[in-house]
Amino acid sequence: MLFSSASAFVEELSDSFMEMKAADDIWLIKFYAPWCRLCKQLDPVWHQIGSELKSLGSPVNVGKSDATINTGLAKEFRVRNYPAILMLKKDVKYNYSGPRTKEGILDFVDRVEGPLVRSLSSLQLFQHAMIQHNVLFVYVGATSSLKGNYTTAAEELIIHTYFFSAARDILPKAVSLPSLPAVVVFKDGTFFTYSEEQDGDLKLWINRERFPNYSKIDSYTLYAMGESGKLVVLVLVEEKNLCEQSLRYKGLLEKVAAGQRETLSRNFYFGFMEGNDYINGLVMGEVILPLLLVVNLSNDGYFLPTSTLKTERHLLDFLNGVLDGSIHVSLIRCRGLQQQLDLTMKSYLDCFQCHGGNGLIQRIRRLFYNVKVTLTPVFSQAPLLGCFLVGFPLTFVAIFCYLCCKARPMLINEDDTEEGIALLAPSLQHRKSPTDKKSD
Repeated sequence: MLFSSASAFVEELSDSFMEMKAADDIWLIKFYAPWCRLCKQLDPVWHQIGSELKSLGSPVNVGKSDATINTGLAKEFRVRNYPAILMLKKDVKYNYSGPRTKEGILDFVDRVEGPLVRSLSSLQLFQHAMIQHNVLFVYVGATSSLKGNYTTAAEELIIHTYFFSAARDILPKAVSLPSLPAVVVFKDGTFFTYSEEQDGDLKLWINRERFPNYSKIDSYTLYAMGESGKLVVLVLVEEKNLCEQSLRYKGLLEKVAAGQRETLSRNFYFGFMEGNDYINGLVMGEVILPLLLVVNLSNDGYFLPTSTLKTERHLLDFLNGVLDGSIHVSLIRCRGLQQQLDLTMKSYLDCFQCHGGNGLIQRIRRLFYNVKVTLTPVFSQAPLLGCFLVGFPLTFVAIFCYLCCKARPMLINEDDTEEGIALLAPSLQHRKSPTDKKSD
């Protein structure tokens, strides 16, 4: 059986799905587990998505599958976490890693369902695209090897951003291009042209530039920013009723992001995040808002200033120090402050020290922290359940260790017995000889 009806808009898929589906079918699939809390929260959103796509006449079919039952299908799609959201188009699988919201998922569907590279055939279409998208990648020119590389990049990165192409006369006259063909990114009220000599691999450049330079950031976006290789300068603020310090930090960060784009954008993204839940897990503690920090998602590290950043110069010194501490140490030496050198260098190194990381010790600490955060509300709301969850595995481990220790001396005694029999064998043989003779 291919599927059983889950609702009028969402189909429940079984393990036979891949064998029974049509070759040209396009599917949006959610893999879930019955015990998963996030899966249950997503369920009403999923049915809204199915209803909306159906009402729009979309060719995309919406399905869901219990990965704990349909293990073959889950293995086919390499499902590791729940809920997992994927699209299947012409036997190509696309994983969705954005926010679990109706808007975010529908935007993902629109990108993958349509053509890899969308043509902008008029100035009006170009202007409409500029309004719809914060970041716009456009290939300009005729067919070339650069266009081939652009299309190849789109095949992998379409899950993250849109790709467009246009003739030169479609773009506004203010857009000046040194040569054609060219790949241009429009964002932050301006545009930048890709240069292989300066920017390296085209796909890596697109992955680096697919976010605005300064924006509101959620946990999904922050994680994706880490894949670009850039550091993220982040201000954590309250979700409502921002205090004066939060407003000042936000303004300072936005001003530096805009004014120093040419010098900092290659290494940093800038933004603000409401709340501190995600960063609490990163630093393994409760951070106090507001807070300004630099996050390195490639190794789960972070940098904290040791003093309040009051001016643009303070913030720039902090960011420059994160990138290269040796610059400031050289300046200290040149100023001749030898009597304060040790103290200044110590505070400087503390200021630009990378905390956290993904080393073995940090991973163990983070594991214990996550267990603590998970079990604390369980103990507060259901103490007996909490004791069972902690006590049962500890009891199992204790019994296992006891059995191992008990079995070890038994093995030694058996070995000793065998050795004793071997030593006694000659004497037994000697005693047996007269009997044998008598019997003969």
